[in-house]
Amino acid sequence: MASLRDLGLSEYESRAYRSLLRTGPTTAKELSRVSEVPMGRVYDVLNSLEQYNLVRSQAASRPKKYVAVEPSTALDRLLADKQRELEEKAAQYQSVVDELEEELEVVEPVEGQFWTAAVGPDETLDLLLERLSAADERVVLVAGVPTTQFDLGEVGDLVTEELESALDRGVRVSVLMTPSLVETLPPSVGERYVSRLADHPKFDVRTAEGMQGAFYLIDEVEVCIEVPNPLETHQALAMIDLKDPEFAADIRDVFVPRWEQAQPLTL
Repeated sequence: MASLRDLGLSEYESRAYRSLLRTGPTTAKELSRVSEVPMGRVYDVLNSLEQYNLVRSQAASRPKKYVAVEPSTALDRLLADKQRELEEKAAQYQSVVDELEEELEVVEPVEGQFWTAAVGPDETLDLLLERLSAADERVVLVAGVPTTQFDLGEVGDLVTEELESALDRGVRVSVLMTPSLVETLPPSVGERYVSRLADHPKFDVRTAEGMQGAFYLIDEVEVCIEVPNPLETHQALAMIDLKDPEFAADIRDVFVPRWEQAQPLTL
């Protein structure tokens, strides 16, 4: 059950405010009696409620009387206070993240070799998004058949958002597809991958024949290869991530002439 304590009030503050709603203008002594807030605490509680702007006092009267503001106004004020607290917390956390990013930043050796794999559509997507978010200079996407990244729905949106974030970081994004793949794309997918990105100076899409499968070349040192499900070709079975500069260089050497001979995509 929802409680005023969920919005930051103490138990005594909650009792006092609810009692004021029932009694109307009343003195601290009477409020202590009806709310069961100890007399030794009631003035502190009322002062706190005044700071929250949940009660008003009539100082001219003797003894001093207090009245509760309307519930809708009180709740709006409590909500606004909580929202300010959350914004301040978010700013603090962002500051911590910014500081830790600089502290934890490491330079990975170019000659380092490492590979990993993710199995299943969710794990595959998580790995791909993670590696795209780590791109610093260039992302090359090559696709010869329909893949989950070109499918409708949440997956395509998430990949597109990550590519847009990469572009915002100054990463160049190059997409090479087969003409037959372009023909299979629904208009909405074309809009996501082309219309929203086509005007960006660091985004290019071209088409070429004779490609199979799908992979991402990241910063020319890392390759993410999608393994399609043999029973559901539009679903990813796994994603293999290889961080191997020599292997990535071989992939790049094959990609560059294909890219130079490819045709710019026009929709």
